[in-house]
Amino acid sequence: MGKLLAAGLANRHRPREILMERLEDTGRHVVYELERFLNTLGTIAGISPLLGLLGTVTGIIRSFNAIQAGGMGDPRALSGGIAEALIATVAGLCVAIPSLIAYRYLRGKVERIVVEMEKNAMRMADAVEAAHVREHRSPASAAAA
Repeated sequence: MGKLLAAGLANRHRPREILMERLEDTGRHVVYELERFLNTLGTIAGISPLLGLLGTVTGIIRSFNAIQAGGMGDPRALSGGIAEALIATVAGLCVAIPSLIAYRYLRGKVERIVVEMEKNAMRMADAVEAAHVREHRSPASAAAA
């Protein structure tokens, strides 16, 4: 909001169209800053289950290789691959779930901030325009009196 306010005050003597253009440009830059790491967080949330699945598949492959090498007689030969599969699945989900929650929360927060910025930018433009009208009316009123 500070950057938006600064842009509005710096351009307060310009016509409304230019003021709004400057506010929109500043708003886009602020939104970019707010969203800068959200894509990374969203990628982490999206790829974590896939990495867990990859580990699950490699663990199962390891189990099948143990069966092929030694047969079904030794359950200890299978347990390493099964454990690897389960650990990979849990690890992927332990990263994905909090990442997705954080991503959704922060995305919503950015959207709320953007809506507030838009409202305040409009209020600022209206206030600046009203001040211009008062400035232009005051000298004419004083001369008439």
